[in-house]
Amino acid sequence: MASNFSLSRRDLLAASAAALAAGPLSAFRGLTKANVSAITDEIGRTQADAIAFAHEYGLQWVELRNVPETKKEITFLPEPEIKALAAELASNKLKVSFLNTSLLKFTWPGTIPAKPRPAALKETPEQTAARAAAEMKRWDNRKADVETAVRAANILGTNKIRIFTGERVAQPETTFQLIRQTMEELIPIAEKGKVHLLIENEYSQNIGTSAETRAIMDLIPSKTVGFNWDPGNAKYLNEVSWPDGYKVLPKNRLLNAQFKAKNLMEGEEHIDWLSILKAMQKDGYSGQIGLETHTGGPNLIENAHTAMKTIMHLVGQL
Repeated sequence: MASNFSLSRRDLLAASAAALAAGPLSAFRGLTKANVSAITDEIGRTQADAIAFAHEYGLQWVELRNVPETKKEITFLPEPEIKALAAELASNKLKVSFLNTSLLKFTWPGTIPAKPRPAALKETPEQTAARAAAEMKRWDNRKADVETAVRAANILGTNKIRIFTGERVAQPETTFQLIRQTMEELIPIAEKGKVHLLIENEYSQNIGTSAETRAIMDLIPSKTVGFNWDPGNAKYLNEVSWPDGYKVLPKNRLLNAQFKAKNLMEGEEHIDWLSILKAMQKDGYSGQIGLETHTGGPNLIENAHTAMKTIMHLVGQL
C-alpha cells in the first residue's frame, strides 16, 4: 500500500524529542546502530544512490528486494547479475541481512481471497483465467523457485529469505494446515542451502498478525522456518502491536524485523517503536531491523532520510 505522504522536519523533531525524553537504558546493550538495515530499492532511485544512503548513515547491512533502476526482483535475476551485485556490495563494505522475495505471494489453489486485489476487479474473464493459470504455474514451480532463491541468497551471503502464505481468505485459520504442509515441503531445500525461510506477517496474506504468526510457528516446529515481523502490516489488520502484538510473538523464531516510515511518526499510524526496541533488546534480539520506507511516489527518498534519522535517534537511546 503506497502513498505520497511526506514526513516533515516537525515530525522528525517530535519523534526525536520523544526518544530523547525516554532516557538511556543502561541495563540493555544488545541493539545498536549496527543492527539497522534498509531495503535498497526504497532508499535510492539507483543502486549507487542506495549505497550512498547506506554510507551516509553508517549502515553495515542492507536488505534486497528489487533492482532500484529496473524494479526487477533480484532473486530471479540471472546468476551473473546477482554475482555482480554481490561484488558491488562487498566492495562497498555492505552485507545483506535479508533477501525479500515474492515467494508464494499469490492465491493458492483451493482458496478464495476475501478481498481481491483492485486490479483483479477490473479484469475481463479472459484476464482472470490467464492470471489463475499464471498463479497455478507459480504454485507448481514453488520448489524450483525456492531453490532459485536459495542460490541467490548463497551468492549474496545471506541466510534469510522472505516467504509468504497465500492471498488472505475470510477465515485465515482454515489455511494453516495447508501452510504447514507447504513449508514442510520446502524445509529440506532450505536446509540443504543452509538458509532460513522467514514468513512475513503481511496484511494481504493468510499470516498477517502477530497472533497468526504465533499460531503458525506452533504448527511448524522446525527452526529452519522463522518469521520477519512487520508490526505495520499487522496494524492494517487492527492489531495493536505494542504491547499486545509483541507479547504473543515466539521470540526465539524472530529472525528479522522491519520498520515502516509512517509508523515512526506521530499520527494515527504511529507505533511505539521505542518501547518495542527496548523489549526486543531485553529479550536478547541481536538480528537486524530494516527500513521499508513504504511510501512510494516523489517523496520516497525524502521520507527514507527522515525515517532513518528517526531510527538512529531511537536506537541511540538503547
